[in-house]
Amino acid sequence: MTDRALVVVRAGALTTVQDRGRPGHAHLGVPRSGALDGPAAALMNRLVGNPPDAALLETTLDGCDLRPRSAVTVAVGGAPCPVSVNGRPAAWGAPVHVPAGALLSVGAAVSGVRAYVAVSGGVTVEPVLGSRSTDLLSGLGPPPLAAGAVLPLGRPGGVHARVDAAPQPSPPAELVLRVTPGPRDDWFTATALRTFATHTYRVSPASNRIGLRTEGPALERAVEGELPSEGMVLGAVQVPPDGSPVIFLADHPTTGGYPVIAVVRPADLPAAAQAVPGTPVRFVLSGSRRTP
Repeated sequence: MTDRALVVVRAGALTTVQDRGRPGHAHLGVPRSGALDGPAAALMNRLVGNPPDAALLETTLDGCDLRPRSAVTVAVGGAPCPVSVNGRPAAWGAPVHVPAGALLSVGAAVSGVRAYVAVSGGVTVEPVLGSRSTDLLSGLGPPPLAAGAVLPLGRPGGVHARVDAAPQPSPPAELVLRVTPGPRDDWFTATALRTFATHTYRVSPASNRIGLRTEGPALERAVEGELPSEGMVLGAVQVPPDGSPVIFLADHPTTGGYPVIAVVRPADLPAAAQAVPGTPVRFVLSGSRRTP
């Protein structure tokens, strides 16, 4: 029987298994998780003939090296990066044939942060609560990849796409996030609301899959004290005591006690997955409850 598996030769800074995540379990304290750049992940699955919910790999900044035990079709997309098979350059953003035992190298991101590696048949690690995603906050799902790990692969279920390359958006030179008012915008002064809606922030190097942290002017509170913990949603813009907005991403906690000034529209969150540290961030506020 053909050995359908993928051997991790080099894991990179952070490479995880991701799919569409596990929504619907917030009442259990379980985040959604899943690929941060959902459109890029879905496109790579489509290019290799996988269904959109198949599990694939999400790399961070410096890629990974993989060796399939049987011939596979792969597609690498998301953050632009060099791709090679046994040292020979291969296409990025297109289906690539990788023979059994060959070394697939996904290099460091040229721009952006996260690349997605889809393999025909999908990664078939054991699902937890209906998903194969790695959740860095709760620890559910498979651990981040390490050299020597062996990932099982499913049987290919479809024919890979017949394209030379698929168009993909470039990583953002400026991250523009459309937001609606949050449930605690009244905890901030009129000056803070005006600053939030007009000042340019920057992506902090401390950002991760849990949240995109920003650097910029602190947002002054109108209400002091602490909130009881309350439910948090994907895209919530929480403001901790230092006053710097944090945008909650896929592995965010399901509850929190810091006030939420706004919520980012879901369609704008994939770009946040590719925003490198230092990227300018602007919040475009609509429907404010009060005029600053």
